[in-house]
Amino acid sequence: MKNAHKRHSVGVAARFVDERLAEGRVFFSFAELLAKTGLSEIAAKHQLLRLGNKIARVTPRQQSFLIVPPEYRTFGAPPIEWWLDDYMRQLGHPYYLALLSAAALFGSSPQAVQETQVMTDASRRDIVLGRIRVRFFMKSGIGRTLVAQAPSAYAPLTVSTVESTIVDLIRYAPQLGGIERMAETIAPMIARAKPGAFRRVLDAEQEVATVQRLGFVLEAIGAAKLVEVAWKWLPARLPPTVLSAQGGGREAAPMHPKWHVVNNSDAFA
Repeated sequence: MKNAHKRHSVGVAARFVDERLAEGRVFFSFAELLAKTGLSEIAAKHQLLRLGNKIARVTPRQQSFLIVPPEYRTFGAPPIEWWLDDYMRQLGHPYYLALLSAAALFGSSPQAVQETQVMTDASRRDIVLGRIRVRFFMKSGIGRTLVAQAPSAYAPLTVSTVESTIVDLIRYAPQLGGIERMAETIAPMIARAKPGAFRRVLDAEQEVATVQRLGFVLEAIGAAKLVEVAWKWLPARLPPTVLSAQGGGREAAPMHPKWHVVNNSDAFA
């Protein structure tokens, strides 16, 4: 009986992986493997080792794994869009595809992005798997952000709306290469942005200084409809705010009389 059970257990992990892939899913946790196969922890670990580069551990310390189809083994992992939703659900944290990665999904990528940018509610280390790099950004009020499901995605994938992405790009500009680069990224997205949805984003985010900077940028790139929405949303009295975190202080930099933005960027001189 003991030998029969042993023979029955051989290759169970491989069959689990094949069945998972046949369902169109490439992510699984160690706990799921144990629950579905009945393997002991030791047996499961040995069988996973035998699978070699057919699977990849998400991070060295996590009991989370990816199934790597043959065509993606040179990359070290399948595309993040295939497994990000499963991974974040397993962690129990909200998320959305964000910033320059979301902008690229909406057809705006002035400069190549060598990482996938993901917003979540807590600080997390980057994930590096072969050629794939995932960079996490923290947003404490992530639940207020307007999001949607990415169209035609291989698996469920939450992404910020066009309008939310535009606001986020300004808010996180210092971490993304500066306000000038964000203006270049936003410009091709303007035609997709709807004034009503933009107003709902501003109401949800409630960030006056960010909207001041954004209004200044939108006016500079000629987005008249969104400029009107931003201006009407702002309070009557505006505190001064600096346009660029990389542009130095406010000494000798002109103050825009409408937005009360200190224009310390050479790109908008």
